[in-house]
Amino acid sequence: MSKAVRIEPDVQFIKELQSVGGDTLKKCYQCATCSVACPLSPADAPYPRKEMIWAQWGLKDKLVNDIDIWLCHNCGTCSDLCPRGAKPGDLLSALRNMAYKNLVEPKILGTWMSSSKYLPILVAIPVALWLFVWSLTTGLTIPEGTIVFGKVFPGDYTIDPIMCTTFFFMVTSFVLGCSKLIKSFQSIPGTYYVGAHEKPGIIDCIKDVLFNEIGRHTNFTSCGEETEADKDKFKGHLLLFYSFVALAVVTGIIATCHWGGKVIEFISPAGHTPLPLWAPHKLVANVGAVMMIIGLTLLTRRRMNQDEKKTKSSYYDWFLLGLIWAIGLTGIFSELLRLADVATLAYPMYFLHLVVVWMLFAYLPWSKLGHVVYRTVALIYARRIGRVPLS
Repeated sequence: MSKAVRIEPDVQFIKELQSVGGDTLKKCYQCATCSVACPLSPADAPYPRKEMIWAQWGLKDKLVNDIDIWLCHNCGTCSDLCPRGAKPGDLLSALRNMAYKNLVEPKILGTWMSSSKYLPILVAIPVALWLFVWSLTTGLTIPEGTIVFGKVFPGDYTIDPIMCTTFFFMVTSFVLGCSKLIKSFQSIPGTYYVGAHEKPGIIDCIKDVLFNEIGRHTNFTSCGEETEADKDKFKGHLLLFYSFVALAVVTGIIATCHWGGKVIEFISPAGHTPLPLWAPHKLVANVGAVMMIIGLTLLTRRRMNQDEKKTKSSYYDWFLLGLIWAIGLTGIFSELLRLADVATLAYPMYFLHLVVVWMLFAYLPWSKLGHVVYRTVALIYARRIGRVPLS
């Protein structure tokens, strides 16, 4: 005779989950349409049906240790087909939002990132930082002569140390967050082993995720490309991803050549800015910027045209889109205003560009874009334990 299990729901957890996008979970009546419709959901303990009932019962421990919330591509098919309008896809998004909020310290940043009422604080921090730098260099005045942003924000003494410190803060936060994430998966050993096959090697798992799941976005097409919205999501994500890759490569080249050029300057002048428009890495940067704008346009169009009755965009969604739009536009206009020799607008525009770029890096572990790291780790782990097969 089986023993009775006492369930102690976490009511506060349910309320918090509803506040970050899971407000329709009470409509679910466990028909399992969502799990049947999902092309990625495994046959063994499929999602998101079990997550819906765990959320209704307030089983926080089950959900915070659930690797499946990271396997969903949020295509919205389950929400579209739900006969009760329970929006299972929104619930999984809400669970990820809670993860961004609570994975790493300081959790106050997670709280600030979770609501629009804290946006002024998040903006004020980098604004004060870069205004302070500007006040030290030129007293908040516009320099005369040829427009060189280094006159106001010298790379060696302001941008490089500030951005490098911010970058290492971000990396440290991600390391701690990923460590916590993996430990949470390990707290339920054996639950996700499928069959008795041998575990794949960790290198094979990493290669599969990086080159197939991320590099080619294979599972985006697995979710279906039947509508214009589906196509916009696939193309938009792919363009945005590779635009970031292009810009990261260019930034790395400039940084390496600049600091290395202090020793071997006679070999490579590539670290000197502003770069000529015909410099190869400058061309790559401009192509990356164009890809970013196209990708953002597709993703924004999809968000604006989606049926809110079926799938609801959260503040996390719009914050990220808005921030990347700000980065792309301020970067492009900084270059155009510099080329047009409009100093009174070029320097303030570059100041705004530094503000939003700093925000992206400093707040990344608590933003939706953090899924680039957290989800990658979860996907590798899922392949390692057999929850997801290798491609």
